[in-house]
Amino acid sequence: MTRLLYRVKSRMAIFAHRKARGMLDGEYGSVFRGRSLDFDDLRAYVPGDEVRDLDWKATARHGSPLIKRYVAVRRQTVLLITDTGRNMAAEAAGGETKKDIAVMALGVMGYLAHRHGDIVGLVCGDADRTTSVPAKSGEAHLERLLRHVHASATPDSAASRLEDQLEHVARTIKGRFLLFVVADEIAATPPLARLLRRLRAQHEILWLTVRDAQLTAEARWYSVHDASPLLGHLAGAPGVAAAYARAELVRDAGRKDMLRRAGITEGSVSESQDVIAGLFALLERHRRAG
Repeated sequence: MTRLLYRVKSRMAIFAHRKARGMLDGEYGSVFRGRSLDFDDLRAYVPGDEVRDLDWKATARHGSPLIKRYVAVRRQTVLLITDTGRNMAAEAAGGETKKDIAVMALGVMGYLAHRHGDIVGLVCGDADRTTSVPAKSGEAHLERLLRHVHASATPDSAASRLEDQLEHVARTIKGRFLLFVVADEIAATPPLARLLRRLRAQHEILWLTVRDAQLTAEARWYSVHDASPLLGHLAGAPGVAAAYARAELVRDAGRKDMLRRAGITEGSVSESQDVIAGLFALLERHRRAG
């Protein structure tokens, strides 16, 4: 198997070539507000940088905007949280399995943390069990985390129940972490809403939703939840298609409202090639919300 982290780094290199280098790193660095920082050096301003970080004297001397760059006095902890139940073995909107998109997203966030000197841990699982991997540094550690997620989410896994993994975090994690959650299109419920508010009171939380595949009349579909057949041919009926679309809108609106009320920034992606841009937008939205 090709190293999963190598795929992540290759995707990030393509993004860095197409965009101004440092933008994604800058957005990541803005997540931990109030962290203890020491001045490091100067670099060129890129869109998305905080205006308050401009060094006006150096800018005047150089003739172009320069940003003060800082290093953290202490490392932060990033906790990757994802569902590895059988829902994540299903197809996403872009045609890949959801777990492939999740691995890419977790890898990008984990690698950003690694480049900033932060440590990365993992909590994942299904309705039967939750696995917790303590936070460490290093690329080899991050590769092991990604491989665990990739190997765990299969059609034979137990049912998905992300609430169990989030409850585990609420019970066991002390201190203030950055929680990066990659999830299916879950529905809002009162217990989940209460749990998220509890977590948000302690941690910074970023939430990335992997979009479901659309039900079409041309394909034979089966639910990975219980292996029951999905009558895809009914999708061609205007009334059924309209009802399905309404149900999706209601579910999505409920989830977005639940996350908004909890103070959690959400983004969404449909395929792995959109992960970098999706994460950049998510980080930027979170910075502006703060």
